[in-house]
Amino acid sequence: MEAVLEKLNLQKEDRHYYYAAKKPVLLDLDSYYYLSIAGQGNPKSADFMKALDKLYSVAYAVKFICKSADMDFVVPKMEGYWWIDGGLDVQHLFPDTPADQWNWKITIRMPDFVEGDHYYRAMQQVKSKNPGLLDEDEVILELINDGLCVQSLHIGSYDEEQETIDKIMKFASENGLEINGYHHEIYLSDPRKTAEEKLRTILRYSVKRRRK
Repeated sequence: MEAVLEKLNLQKEDRHYYYAAKKPVLLDLDSYYYLSIAGQGNPKSADFMKALDKLYSVAYAVKFICKSADMDFVVPKMEGYWWIDGGLDVQHLFPDTPADQWNWKITIRMPDFVEGDHYYRAMQQVKSKNPGLLDEDEVILELINDGLCVQSLHIGSYDEEQETIDKIMKFASENGLEINGYHHEIYLSDPRKTAEEKLRTILRYSVKRRRK
């Protein structure tokens, strides 16, 4: 009988990356490759939804190319970086700034065995199967290093993250840390299938040591 190869599931294999408690903690992350797409505007807009379609189309094309080479994997959880022009301070992002002024970068982490060739082949497949869906360089494969981070698990609506954010900011201040990156969310729950009050989202901020 032919052996069935198990899919790589990063959420199970790398709990250091995909697990968070409600109490803020400090962690140090390595560099990882991600598929990403960036833009500006309301996350409830049609343009944002189309961007997600583009990103997932490439992610699943990469997955099936790898699967054909016996390197199958579960497409990891979607992540998002959010910021406004002129600053890192997320407290100016929620709720004071209109959503159509939000900048975003949506990412999906790739396994270590995914290489540039997989990405380029996936891009060509998507363009061939869905002409007009992708413009050049919209979805990219990039190396991201969040490095030293403070994170906490938020349970509930995305619109009610401020209390969790405040806990992170307080923890960072009390531990001599300064925010050094954009507001970062890892979406552990699918909002299409999960009640709003039960959504589980990791909130994560890159930080640096405060100069004495």
